[in-house]
Amino acid sequence: MKKFELVFVPSPATSHLVSTIEIAKRLMNQDDRISVTILCMKAPTTTYLDAFTKSLVGSETRIKLVHLPQVDPPPTELITKSGEYYIYAYIESFVPHVRDTLKNILSSHSNSHSTRVSCLVLDFFCMPMLDVANELDLPCYLFFTCNLGYLSLMLRISTRHELIGSEFKDSDPDLILPGFMNPIPTRVLPLAAFNKDGGYTTYLQISQGLREIKGIFVNSFAELESPEALRMLSCDGNTPPIYMVGPVVDLKGQPNPCFDQAQHEKIMKWLDKQPNFSVLLLSFGSFGQFFKASQLRELALGLERSGCRFLWCLRSPSQQTIRSATEGIILPEGFLERTKGRGMICEWAPQMDVLAHKATGGFVSHCGWNSMLESLWHGVPVATWPIYAEQQLNAFRMVWEFGLSTEVRLDYREGGDDVTAEEIEVAIRRLMEGGVEMRSRVKEMSQMAKNAVAEGGSSSNALGELVKDIIGSN
Repeated sequence: MKKFELVFVPSPATSHLVSTIEIAKRLMNQDDRISVTILCMKAPTTTYLDAFTKSLVGSETRIKLVHLPQVDPPPTELITKSGEYYIYAYIESFVPHVRDTLKNILSSHSNSHSTRVSCLVLDFFCMPMLDVANELDLPCYLFFTCNLGYLSLMLRISTRHELIGSEFKDSDPDLILPGFMNPIPTRVLPLAAFNKDGGYTTYLQISQGLREIKGIFVNSFAELESPEALRMLSCDGNTPPIYMVGPVVDLKGQPNPCFDQAQHEKIMKWLDKQPNFSVLLLSFGSFGQFFKASQLRELALGLERSGCRFLWCLRSPSQQTIRSATEGIILPEGFLERTKGRGMICEWAPQMDVLAHKATGGFVSHCGWNSMLESLWHGVPVATWPIYAEQQLNAFRMVWEFGLSTEVRLDYREGGDDVTAEEIEVAIRRLMEGGVEMRSRVKEMSQMAKNAVAEGGSSSNALGELVKDIIGSN
């Protein structure tokens, strides 16, 4: 029986690795002739990633991890230009190692009639590897770990640049994009799109590369995005085939191996004691969010005034929950005493397990796409508090396009003006005490998400078409 090997190159970030390994498992379940090799880059600030990736793979023998040699990170001054620019430059420095590794893999199969390397699958920021795929005559696909709206923006950038030739500006009119029902205010576009010296250049390079990709599989599902949105994106003749294969989420919710299992058990036991749907989860992503002291005080005051039970994931640069070595006390005096019994603060929580718990009734989130899908899967409504990257656009879609979330703010950006305690209190009350119609819509979408990935569902069928395309081209 002929076998087909797919080689993935994910970005070296926790959320991207989780999605990559999960989609790899689904592809292998779709066709038992498929095996997957994942080329792992080492991130300079996340030393636990190797162990974390291994834990995600577990006992799956058809997934092989290849750890690429370490490279020197780019000069730190590039970060001041743009985080996206820095990440893209860092990943680009791995190109020689990816080329050499792929050549070795291809060479190992050169005399084999049973196994063939079918394609290279890139992550969003790994577009520099497209040249390697072309050089080695490998079909190249993109696994897009975000949603159709963000993809629509990225596809549009290169076309827009041909007409306008410059980055976005705050004074630009609302943007009209295929797949959106509403005009998009510029204030919810990713900050990188306005950054002439770094972020915009990175986006433009990625956008140009998207036109050369053989196919794009997207971590979203047709019932959320609507068939009309997909049709509008695909009808221009320049867009590669798009496969809606989500939601791709790790239902086991594997904990990060650098965190204590005892903390996991403590959190779950505390949740077990709370009434159904009474607890608000506050979490701002796998990197955590180092809010400045004034913003943390506003958040604590708004949370306290809401009267809501809460589980708050809170980290500071010094990894001290209550005090920061550089800014002194970061929570209002007496906050812990006044909220004792109805609130719990931790540096990390097992997000999937918490969202699945019957005590959880709402989620204040940074609107990373993995978190949005996890909340939808478990039917937990969200109050949006975006921080960086495409999160503002995700928040806009969840609130105004889909009606599945309420907002703390839509256009907050890292280091921006503080969200006030009053705004936070109002948003929490709206989420936890009202929003009956929205809560019902979220529950309905939760069932649609599960139906989509079940046998015969829209995403399961799309995954089957993707496998046929990959294998058929070989």
